[in-house]
Amino acid sequence: MRSSERDFVGALEKGLAVIEAFDASEPRLTLSEVAHKTGLTRAAARRYLLTLARLRYAESDGRLFSLTPRVLRLGYAYLSASPLPKLAQPVLESIGEKTQEVASISILDGNEIVFVARSAKRRIMSASNDVGTRRPAYCTSMGRVLLASRPDAEVERLLRISRPRKFTPKTKTGHRELLREIGKVRAQGYALNDEELEIGLRTIAVPVLGSRGEVSLAMSVSLHSARMSAAQMAQKILPLLQSASKTLSAIL
Repeated sequence: MRSSERDFVGALEKGLAVIEAFDASEPRLTLSEVAHKTGLTRAAARRYLLTLARLRYAESDGRLFSLTPRVLRLGYAYLSASPLPKLAQPVLESIGEKTQEVASISILDGNEIVFVARSAKRRIMSASNDVGTRRPAYCTSMGRVLLASRPDAEVERLLRISRPRKFTPKTKTGHRELLREIGKVRAQGYALNDEELEIGLRTIAVPVLGSRGEVSLAMSVSLHSARMSAAQMAQKILPLLQSASKTLSAIL
């Protein structure tokens, strides 16, 4: 189905932008903050917020707005309709059993990754990466794997809009530095993130090929740095991830 500008509903785009303005770091926002984050005028932001509140997707104490659990219906529509989480879960649980660590799968959404499936927690992790969690692609192992599968021009564009910042002293943020890192991932076929998102957290990720040979998913294992060095992860966990990636690719 082909679409044109006449088919584009700008009001829906702005309403969704208001919903996306809220996240884990800012679950409650004032009207002015929503307007600033979305680029809307205060009057427009107010109309969208009041509409969301009337539809019970948002609520307010008179000053601060926040989303309600009703918003989960939007995400559940994807999870219930997509076969991916159901197909991936047994594969992730198998990795979790073998490593006794947390295995995850994510997709690339703009300049962020979104977790779409995760194994049962076998150890306490300091970072919360439950299904639906979003993380910057530039400083995560799964993000770099997914970026490495994109054309250079797209990688350049996504890095520009990411505005990289340091989450830890180890976070790579320089444009050329990130391009070199993504090039390295492209060449070796996996990414290893050593405490760039959070001190004490290491992750290793591999691409998952779709039915047409495209990279649409990334699979990772996360652990506390005290349990295994980066070199040990590449030696012990990488082969398990690569095998699991082939298994999932075969059933997608």
